[in-house]
Amino acid sequence: MVLEATMICVDNSEWMRNGDYSPTRFQAQADAINLICGAKTQSNPENTVGIMTTAGKGVRVLVTPTSDFGKILASMHGLEVGGEMNLTSSVQIAQLALKHRQNKKQQQRIIVFTGSPVKSDKKILEVIGKKLKKNNVALDIVDFGEDDDGKSEKLDALLASVNSNENSHIVHVPAGPNVLTDVLISSAIFTGDGEAGSGFAAAAAASAAVAAAAAAGGAGNFDFDVDPNLDPELALALRVSMEEERARQEAAARRAAEETTAKAANEGHEQGASSHDVTMTEMTTGTKVETAERGPDPMEDEAALLEQALAMSMSSSDTFQSAPAMAADTTMAEARPEDQLQDLASALEMLKQTPGKSSGVADMSKVLGDQNFVSSVLSSLPGVDPNDPSVKDLLASLKGNEE
Repeated sequence: MVLEATMICVDNSEWMRNGDYSPTRFQAQADAINLICGAKTQSNPENTVGIMTTAGKGVRVLVTPTSDFGKILASMHGLEVGGEMNLTSSVQIAQLALKHRQNKKQQQRIIVFTGSPVKSDKKILEVIGKKLKKNNVALDIVDFGEDDDGKSEKLDALLASVNSNENSHIVHVPAGPNVLTDVLISSAIFTGDGEAGSGFAAAAAASAAVAAAAAAGGAGNFDFDVDPNLDPELALALRVSMEEERARQEAAARRAAEETTAKAANEGHEQGASSHDVTMTEMTTGTKVETAERGPDPMEDEAALLEQALAMSMSSSDTFQSAPAMAADTTMAEARPEDQLQDLASALEMLKQTPGKSSGVADMSKVLGDQNFVSSVLSSLPGVDPNDPSVKDLLASLKGNEE
């Protein structure tokens, strides 16, 4: 890309009011200038463009060379039309403005729009052209509108004197149905790109393509309907914003997926614990139901019977311990005196006949010999009278047997 600083000379003379170019000469010229400025600034971010008038109240610089496209468009708005064009003064002032450009590495170029007659002398124009060539300033001329007083010859002489290695161009645009911008796009001003060319032919071609697509009703196939060739900064900003938004959405989707996974894991754990509890409950319930269906367990019955038997045995032992005394009392209470005497006699006989009881027999003899003790014992027996003859006879017989 060629790094250039360009000054555009606008023809705002009274001749610009004519309508032989649609819609008017001045409006057609303004559209062409906008196209050139846009293509120029887009071909290289460091390119600068300045605007100046050639007629009206005098030659005036509207905007010094700048890369601010909005500032360039604003300078063209509300421009007054009037007076006659002063070509020689305009070219010299433009060359002076380029001389004071900020970036000295920029190549210098002047683009002149001439839509009115040229009053300057041919020789003067040639001198100015040689001066431009000496200062390495290229010149592009757009000839349209009036063609009186040898205008074409003067402009050709100016171009020939300034041209160096085909770095300068001229375009003659006759009046007719052709739009000024369409003719310029296909001219050497746009297509003559090279080491000494204008440096914005590719950008201009892209601009023409977009304009043609818009005219045909198409929106183009560019992202966000923005051609990066026309406005790379806007296209880059939109692309970066889109990438950031996409990254944000992907991060949000990842977080949502992780949260969903964690939630599903927690729910699965809770469901597992709940299902385990339900299973244990079902097992317990099933065991109870099976037990109810099977009936009492034999082992349990045996255990219950054993416990019952033990309880009965314990109660029986207590009962058996108290039973002899109760039975004896009952027997003694209900027995007749004769039976009691017989039992007493039998017990005494058995006591005497028990082996190893000799000491007991001696003692018994002593007891029977004690009449008072025997009487008291017999008196204590229910239903026994010690004075009964039968009792006396029994005692006497027992005493005699002992002797």
